[in-house]
Amino acid sequence: MSAFASESNSHTASAPLDLTKWSKLPLILIAVGGGLGLLGVAGGLVNLKQFGFSYLLAFMFFLSVCLGGLFMTILHHLFDANWSVATRRVTEHLAWLLPVMAALFIPIALLAKEIYPWMKLDPHMDHPLHAKQPLFTAPGFAFMAIFVFGVWTWLSWNLRRHSLAQDKTGAAVHTFAMRFHSAYGIFAFAVTLTLGVIFWVKALEHQWYSTMYGVYFFAESVWTATATVWVIATILNRTGHLRGVVNQNTMHCLGLLWFAFTVFYAYIHFSQYFLQWNANLPEETFFYVRREQGSWKQIGMLIIFGHFLLPFLVLLRIDTKLNPAVSIPLAIWVWLMHFCDMSFNIMPVLRKDGFVVHWMDIACMAFVGGVLSLVFIKYLNAHPAYPIKDPRLGESLGVHGPHPLTETTETH
Repeated sequence: MSAFASESNSHTASAPLDLTKWSKLPLILIAVGGGLGLLGVAGGLVNLKQFGFSYLLAFMFFLSVCLGGLFMTILHHLFDANWSVATRRVTEHLAWLLPVMAALFIPIALLAKEIYPWMKLDPHMDHPLHAKQPLFTAPGFAFMAIFVFGVWTWLSWNLRRHSLAQDKTGAAVHTFAMRFHSAYGIFAFAVTLTLGVIFWVKALEHQWYSTMYGVYFFAESVWTATATVWVIATILNRTGHLRGVVNQNTMHCLGLLWFAFTVFYAYIHFSQYFLQWNANLPEETFFYVRREQGSWKQIGMLIIFGHFLLPFLVLLRIDTKLNPAVSIPLAIWVWLMHFCDMSFNIMPVLRKDGFVVHWMDIACMAFVGGVLSLVFIKYLNAHPAYPIKDPRLGESLGVHGPHPLTETTETH
């Protein structure tokens, strides 16, 4: 139980860690990833279809983290939680990356006809496509992208706007406003996340039917985002940004949420597979039949044991939720499993024989990750690392009444 506390106390007495050598990493990732992508496409080393699928894989990987951040922000306000006050600004920054994701969506929109087979089909000759008219059309695809990114931008902007305004005034009206936007926002979030993943991933195989796919991606998103927030909170505690704010209870509750969505994801994934296996309908089972070909079957088994069983067993213990020496490597494993899971959903359409990590996959991951990291660091440096005048801040720290951190930050 004392692993995280001792880690925090040891850094309280020392100077913040010097991370200057990592400051140029986002720019390097952008340059390397973007350069490889442009050279590959312009030089004919890869075709547009390969580039489109690799870019879609990277886009959905990082989109899930941003959406998970938005959900965790909404969750904080819906339940009026106090433990998540310390990490709320981190999740707000992750959510505010969604407008950046809208800009990064442009290559997918331009290459849609190369990525999605249904865009080249005649709906009158394809019954599953005809049944999805007028949504599964080029105008419908564009409208839905504008709609979902518009909703996500509206929600993340309002939650962030009131949060930053409260840093200046401390007025409770901002807390009520954030609760209001979260109250309707949770429904808007559920609808738009489902629409987004249906149009951008499930539509790769438009004949397939699944009523659980939106929940499946939601569980995956929050699971990955929780692990990401755990790591970021630990790093910011060491650098001094969240020193004295993040405590054992914060990290333990994050670990509990991480554990809960480990189980929830496994439940949703198993339920989808079991119901489709039991019904044995061709328009459903072909999705899994395709993913039993070649090495995709091994990836499916890896998801069962690596995506669920290993994190489940590790996170069962209380001390592992508080120990960076265990949880940070586990978070890296989570990102790897998330990459495998996104590949399992996207890449069998392109690579029917099995799982292969193409160099273009790595280039696109580096580029998108570099852009988002650069913007996230800019947000972090521009604003306080935590909501300094949140009414629940003192309660989250176990302090009743004005807290010295608030006065210190105001003076600074």
